[in-house]
Amino acid sequence: MIPLVSIIIPAYNSERWIKATIESAIAQTYKNKEIIVVDDGSTDETYNIGKMYESKILKVLSQKNSGACVARNKALSVAQGDFIQWLDSDDILNPHKIETQLNESDRDPQSKVLHSSAWGYFYYNIKRAKFQPNGLWKTLTPTDWIVTRFNEGRYFPPITWLVSRKLTEVSGPWNDNLLRDQDGEYFCRVIASSELVLFHPEAICYYRKGNFSSISGSPSREKIESLKYSHHRCIDNLLILENSEITRRASCNYLDRFNNKIYFAHPDIVRENYKKILELGGEVLPPKKSKKYELFKKHFGIELTRKLKMRFWRFEIYIDRNWDRFLSLFLKDSV
Repeated sequence: MIPLVSIIIPAYNSERWIKATIESAIAQTYKNKEIIVVDDGSTDETYNIGKMYESKILKVLSQKNSGACVARNKALSVAQGDFIQWLDSDDILNPHKIETQLNESDRDPQSKVLHSSAWGYFYYNIKRAKFQPNGLWKTLTPTDWIVTRFNEGRYFPPITWLVSRKLTEVSGPWNDNLLRDQDGEYFCRVIASSELVLFHPEAICYYRKGNFSSISGSPSREKIESLKYSHHRCIDNLLILENSEITRRASCNYLDRFNNKIYFAHPDIVRENYKKILELGGEVLPPKKSKKYELFKKHFGIELTRKLKMRFWRFEIYIDRNWDRFLSLFLKDSV
């Protein structure tokens, strides 16, 4: 039997990108697939564009605006697939991505092997996508994968994963109470539940970077609390797998990196993280800031410096995006 793969696309106000995303799912050379689009109460043409593609293999559902996690869980409740391919509504699958992952590996839906892939980020044209291999671009045990992620500060977007039905069931649903890092918390659970993270270098996907509709300025208190919860849960998952000097040190590095980002804005959460670090046998370290940051802080204060840093970051993305957009006028495969 050839396993059925459910490609799940949560979408909110994605009329600019959803067409290319859906077409990349339809274009998969892996034939036994179903595609489920869940429109999360969009106020633009996202739902209507999705309905244009409705067919025997593609269904479009809708719900009132409740967030991406609720949309993903709704899709899971109707998905029939033996494997789940997650696909955000502005990302792109290479046509051979799923076929490559399943042709070279265990097709048993009861398997607890988790499949990952190579990925590059892009703005408009996938031919200009940038691939940046790191320590996660290889087959690893679940413990080694999470330790490497914590130590290197790396990230794999949802599109990279192909998850068996068994792993999906034992990992539980997406946490719809989280406002930030929902995918980081969810896939940490999936990884911790797996037997092996199998990396497929020939399987490729494309993550769209710099979508300002998904980027907020100064994170709210609720979002920082969400990040704290996600960090602590990921650490708990790792320590359940292995509680050793190596895993505890990696957990401390993970919290140090988080503290470095929120040190001046949320000192009480930093203190909570310090307590966790000390419980893990780690050392409380001062924040690591560049000389430029310290100079700006001295002259403009902490709050204005944080705002300027965010504006400079957004401006850099704006320049990169528009340069890519200009070049894409002369290139094919702009999406």
